Formats: sequence, structure tokens, C-alpha cells
Amino acid sequence: MKIKAVLFDLDGTLLSMDQDLFISEYISAIAAYLAPHGYDPRLFAKALWKGTAAMVKNDGQALNESVFWSVFSSLFPDRSIEEDKPLFDEFYVKKFDSIKDKVAKHDPMARAAMDRIKERGLRTILATNPLFPSIATEKRIAWAGFSPTEFEFFTSYENSYHSKPNPDYYRAVCKKAGLLPEECLMVGNDVGDDMIAESLGMKVFLLTDNLINSSSADISVYPGGGFADLIKFIDTL
Repeated sequence: MKIKAVLFDLDGTLLSMDQDLFISEYISAIAAYLAPHGYDPRLFAKALWKGTAAMVKNDGQALNESVFWSVFSSLFPDRSIEEDKPLFDEFYVKKFDSIKDKVAKHDPMARAAMDRIKERGLRTILATNPLFPSIATEKRIAWAGFSPTEFEFFTSYENSYHSKPNPDYYRAVCKKAGLLPEECLMVGNDVGDDMIAESLGMKVFLLTDNLINSSSADISVYPGGGFADLIKFIDTL
């Protein structure tokens, strides 16, 4: 079946970064920002991790956003999380960019690949793991040198009921796009989170520049390589 759309992961794919370093710097930065407002940094980090884990396990009964805040707030029963939410948005507006140069690099080959995909008339969707609010995702899109308008849509915790590596996440993306899995190519750097899309019938491409392979899987079974290889692969579709 003819490929009609390319689904891109963001962190470690379009945005070149060390995932572990990013998570460390991100948690340190947001915990420090919220500390003057009465959030103990250690408990805050614990709550952040628990809320994220809950989103990863989300079975589709509620939006990831609701799942996150329900779990996060359970560790702070004496606080009004609804009143505090603007503080989190404030962090992303004012301070999130401060970690960019520490954790991320702009890769011009990502732009070259995107341009080639557009030349081929293929649709583009940003299938980033929806564990962040849209404001944080838009920031990271900009770090990578792109604009949100270059994608038909992107996933965030406000619009998703599942997370990677749950195949239902990819089913939902296809449904929103009005596409069959067989009409999509998923490009990502995480073997576990991204290559699972193949189980639905999607074509996949494993970008190895910032490879994540926590299970030490045999990656020779996937088409893969750098962005130059991706461009060549796109031209075979």
C-alpha cells in the first residue's frame, strides 16, 4: 500500500539530544522553579515521575493530562493544584529554553529530510510521546528548527489517551489522521517506543543518531541509519 504520511518522533529524532541528560536537566530546572512556591524539590521530582509513569500506563479511560494531574496532586493533598497549574505554564514560557543549549543540538539534516518529504507530497505528523503539555512540545519543536504548522498535528498530553509504547497510541494517531497504519511510515530513535508501530502494519525507520535500545533488541531487522539514509529510504517509497 502506498505511503501517504510520515510520522516523526521528536526527542532524539528531529531534535538531536541525549535523552537522559534532558530528563535530568528538565527535572532539576522545573523543581528549582517551583521550590520558592512551596514545592519540596525531592517530593516534586517524585510526583513528576509518578505522574509520568501513570501516563505511560494509561489505558484510555482519561486524557493523559487528567491522569498526570490526578497522580501528581495525590502527593500534595494540601495544595490546590488547579491554582498552581499556571506556575507550570510560567516555567515553560520563562525558563524551559534555558536548558536547550545543555541538552539539544540543531541538526540541519533533519530539515533536509523534512524538505524531501514535502517535495514528495507526503503528509507529516509529529508523533511525539504525549507526556508533555503542548506548550513544552512547541518549545522543543522550535529547538529542532521547525514550526508546529509544518505538521498536520502533534500529540501532547492534552489530546492523547495513550502513550508510547502502547500500540493504541499509534492507532489513535492514524484515526485522527484518517489513515490506515499501512499508509504510514514511523520514524523514531527509540526501538521500544517507536518500532512497535510496525506491529500495526506501519513501515518504520530507525534513526540511529541518538539510538535508544534499552532491551538490546536486534536492530538489524529495521531499516535504519542517519538522516541521509532516511532521505534515500523515502525515495524508495
